[in-house]
Amino acid sequence: MNDSKLKVAMVGVWNFGKYRRDRMRETGLFEIAALCDRNPEWLAAAASEENGPPTFADYSEMLRHPGLEAVVISTGADSHARLALAAMHAGLHVFVEKPLCASPAECSQLRQAQRQTGRVVGVGHNHCPSDGLLRLAKEYWENGRLGTLVAYEANSSHSGGLEIRPGDWRGLADRNPGGMLFQCGVHMLHALQFLFGPVAAVQAMMRYDANPNTQTADASNVLLRHKDGLVGTLNCYHVTAYCHELRLFGTKGNLYLNTHSRQAWFQPRRRNEPEPREPIAVPPNDPEHDRANLIEWYRAIRQGRSHHPNLEEGIRAVSPVFAAEMAAREGREIRLDRNELPGS
Repeated sequence: MNDSKLKVAMVGVWNFGKYRRDRMRETGLFEIAALCDRNPEWLAAAASEENGPPTFADYSEMLRHPGLEAVVISTGADSHARLALAAMHAGLHVFVEKPLCASPAECSQLRQAQRQTGRVVGVGHNHCPSDGLLRLAKEYWENGRLGTLVAYEANSSHSGGLEIRPGDWRGLADRNPGGMLFQCGVHMLHALQFLFGPVAAVQAMMRYDANPNTQTADASNVLLRHKDGLVGTLNCYHVTAYCHELRLFGTKGNLYLNTHSRQAWFQPRRRNEPEPREPIAVPPNDPEHDRANLIEWYRAIRQGRSHHPNLEEGIRAVSPVFAAEMAAREGREIRLDRNELPGS
């Protein structure tokens, strides 16, 4: 069994790229053998932190650097698919941050490239099985504490859309579909499908006029139906104060989760009286939680194991975003179980 360090190149080395480099270093499983970035100062700083690997301003040139086995992509989401496709066709495994890509056609291209090349694709979503808060939600639902789960309400919002400058890709409709739904909603969509299974159908309404400096949605209100019939809402606002919450509603009680502060409350149902919310302890994340997505990607490459999050999970997270844009534009329900997304 090969347990040697994986020789990786990295594109996008600062901001979140720095976070990802730090996590790779903590695992002890990776050798950063090449770095690429458009910002020469960031590139020099990252090279210094990584003991001086060769640096590149040109991504295609970096892909030809001898000895590479994989590429870690920590750039803006509008370039994820293009860079991942180039890496796979160069024979390299890929770890790419979320959101996976910006269109249904890119989902199809990535899936086809993986089938053709056999490369392992990891996605930088939260590693749900090692998340204590999500395990708590799963436990309350599966052990019957909530009774019949009737519906859920999720929210992923903050005011970052007000900081978008003219020309930034985050303000362009074709490169940041759904606004906050694309930027942060995919995290929640990934978690929701871990908890409740695949999304089968989507309806949505969106508002675009709160921030006139961007083309993207300022508010996305999305109705989701899962394959087993469960319904829920996901609301994402790009121009409001911070809110990241998940609420589960059952016939025996409700579970309220603050997914940012990692707090939880249970509200048992009583007959004909308002019920108080009772704070409950949240189990800690597994010790390797922040690195688990990287560790499983490494093991999939070196040992042939299954891994999470993988390409198909990345596609499942972004597909409801594209469906919501289409649903809002056309004023109808979009059926993902019938492949109604063009180009997917």
